[in-house]
Amino acid sequence: MSHIATILLLGSGELGREFVISAKRLGARVIACDSYDDAPAMQLADGREVFSMLDGEALRAVAERHRPDFIVPEVEAIRTEVLAELEADGFNVVPTARATQLTMNRDGIRDLAADELGLVTSRYRYAESLDEVLTAAEHVGLPCVIKPVMSSSGKGQSTVRDPGDLEAAWTYAAENMRGDRRRVIVEQFVDFDYEITLLTVRHAGGVSFCPPIGHRQERGDYRESWQPAAMTDAAIGAAQAMARRVVDELGGHGLFGVEFFVKGEEVIFSELSPRPHDTGMVTLVSQDLTEFDLHARAILGLPLPDDIRARASASAVILADRESDDFGFEGLADAMAEGADLRIFGKPMTRSYRRMGVALASGPDTDAARAAASSAAAKVRIAYR
Repeated sequence: MSHIATILLLGSGELGREFVISAKRLGARVIACDSYDDAPAMQLADGREVFSMLDGEALRAVAERHRPDFIVPEVEAIRTEVLAELEADGFNVVPTARATQLTMNRDGIRDLAADELGLVTSRYRYAESLDEVLTAAEHVGLPCVIKPVMSSSGKGQSTVRDPGDLEAAWTYAAENMRGDRRRVIVEQFVDFDYEITLLTVRHAGGVSFCPPIGHRQERGDYRESWQPAAMTDAAIGAAQAMARRVVDELGGHGLFGVEFFVKGEEVIFSELSPRPHDTGMVTLVSQDLTEFDLHARAILGLPLPDDIRARASASAVILADRESDDFGFEGLADAMAEGADLRIFGKPMTRSYRRMGVALASGPDTDAARAAASSAAAKVRIAYR
């Protein structure tokens, strides 16, 4: 056997693509899966499978055919009950089937954090109809945030400040839900100073943390991130303590993207993803071992460094503004002329606000790095033919 393990990767977007690179560098064989052909990770993997991961029979058939050592989810829309069945049959689901079931849906992880672990969260309620949205908004108060319990990259998320906008927010969320669950979370708008992602790695040697990542969002989706984010020692300690509690409760090995709001010294749990996080793209330039390297090492049972450090760095996304399957990129040389780096994701189709690449830069401090990354991203143009 020429490889150390076979990995079945469920989801083949840009995060999956970078994970494939990291896993293959360590000698793993990767089968990349997605609902469309030629997805970014498929272009680099050892094999590919095209099917809807909400099709439980197809998911089981693919797992049985490849008999992977590890099943690694990278997207939210997966028939998670089938993952639980596969785990019961002896397959190794990363980090665990229970973790995927709880975190693929915002209601599962929020209830775990707030009700079972007692972590600090915003006020929230769930709704499955417009009437329930109206009732939930009365409970949490305005402004509030409405988002599907299952979605990715901020799709379907909106902030409501006026009661007259609640119906439009419900419609927008319902139209952008992933999977087949028509349910939203209505939560208190947190007037935070800033928000962070704390990349937390659970591995054979314990739990390790990356320096916090700051990020800015638009339309509920990440636009830029930077590392290390400025935080007090007390705030970092509080975030790490909460992250450790929740990942230990979820179990298994792998990297988790744990999101927090920070208001002064108060740290408020927001969400968790049991896999590399989009804001963690900055680690492609900021850390010696990227979030994808750390995820691969943890999964494969390989050691992690005792101290994970970060250079002052930033990432800024490159967005499409229309739908097309015939396009190219211009301005790459100009974008890289002053030292920035680029990752073009290799997606076969553009659409409005779709991430097509990312610019990466380091600097003497995060402000300089952010300016450099944003300048580089602005110089890349998508040429539609």
